[in-house]
Amino acid sequence: MTSDSRPHPIALPETRARRLVERLLEGSGVHLNGNAPHDLQVYHPDLFARVLHQGTLGLGEAYMEGWWSAERIDELAHQLLLHGLGEHTHSASERLMYRLQAGFFNLQSRARAYMVGEAHYDMGNDLFMLMLDPTMSYSCGYWKTASTLHEAQLAKLDLVCRKLDLQPGMRVLDIGCGWGGFADHAARHYGVHVTGITISREQADFARERCKGLAVDVRLADYRELTGHFDRVVSIGMFEHVGQRNYDTYFRTVARLLPADGLFLLHTIGSSISRVSADPWINRYIFPNGVLPSMAQINHASEEHLIVEDWQNFGADYDPTLMAWLTNLDANWHVIGHRYDERTRRMFRYYLSVCAGAFRARNLQLWQAVFSKGRHGRYDSPR
Repeated sequence: MTSDSRPHPIALPETRARRLVERLLEGSGVHLNGNAPHDLQVYHPDLFARVLHQGTLGLGEAYMEGWWSAERIDELAHQLLLHGLGEHTHSASERLMYRLQAGFFNLQSRARAYMVGEAHYDMGNDLFMLMLDPTMSYSCGYWKTASTLHEAQLAKLDLVCRKLDLQPGMRVLDIGCGWGGFADHAARHYGVHVTGITISREQADFARERCKGLAVDVRLADYRELTGHFDRVVSIGMFEHVGQRNYDTYFRTVARLLPADGLFLLHTIGSSISRVSADPWINRYIFPNGVLPSMAQINHASEEHLIVEDWQNFGADYDPTLMAWLTNLDANWHVIGHRYDERTRRMFRYYLSVCAGAFRARNLQLWQAVFSKGRHGRYDSPR
C-alpha cells in the first residue's frame, strides 16, 4: 500500500486549538507527529483550528489539501471511533444544518435523484474499473470463505441469487444496477431476465455493453418511475440514496411491482441509531444527499407493505472490501493519474480508508434483508 506520509512534519504550534485537539486524543492511542502508522502527521499550523471549527468536513478537506497525512488512515479512523470521538468531530452547526435541510426539503426527490450519479458514479469508468474487481461490484463482498476481493464479490452475487431462489425464466428487477454485475451474473448463471435501472449514464452505458447477448435490459430511470410486474426484486447498495422521507414510497413501489409470492432482497449499509444525519465530508464529496437507514426505520417503512423473512448482518466484511479497493487504487493510480489530479486521488484514499475504519469499529453495519408479501410459504435463507 502506498504510504501518504511525508518525511518532515512541522513543529507543532503552541496554540489553544492544538491543546484542545491533544486533549481530545488522550487515551485514543493516536499521537500528533508520532511514529505509529496511525499517528497523524501535521504539515500546516492551522490544522487544529480548522478541525475544531469545521469538524469532519475540515478534517477531510485538510487531508485533500495536504495539511496532514497518516500512513494508515483506516487505523487512525478505527482508533478514534473506538475512543468515542465520532460525535466530537461533528460540529453542532454541521448536525443542525443537515437536519434542517432534511426536515424542510426532500433531499432525495425525483428531481434531485440523478445528482449522485452525476457527482460520483459518472466520474469515470476507468477509475472504477481499476479500483473494483472484474464484476464491477461497488458494494460489500461476502468474505465467509473468500480469500480475494473477486472471490468475495462472486460469493456475494451468488448469495443474493440463492436467497432470492432464482429459477430459469423469472423476471427480476435490479434497482440500482450499477455497472451490471448482478444482472450479468443472474442472467448468465440462473437463466433469468433482468431489468436493471440506474441514475448514472456512465453505469448504464457500461452495463448495456457488458450484458450484450444476455436477457438483460438496462434503463436510466428512478425507481419511482417503474411500472410492470417482476417475480423478484433486488437492490444492492442503492437504498443509501433513498432518504428517510421516501422510505414508504420505496417499499410501496416494491410491493406494487411484486406478485403475491414474490421476494425482495435489500442490501444496504445501515446505522445502528435511528437519526437523520450524514457525514458532511461524505455528503459533499462522495455521495450527495446520502443518508443511512436504521433497522427501525426500515421496519417501520416496510411493515405495511412487506413481511421480513430474513435479516443478515455482515458489516465486518466491508472492512476487507474497502481495503482491497484502496490497495487496487494505490497500485493502479499510475495508469490513470494523468486524467485525475492529486486532490482526487487523496479524496478517494481518504474516503475508502475512513469508511474501512468505521466498519472495523462496527460503527456502520451492512444488512441483507429478504422480504415477501406473505404468500411465499416457508422461507429458509441460505448462508
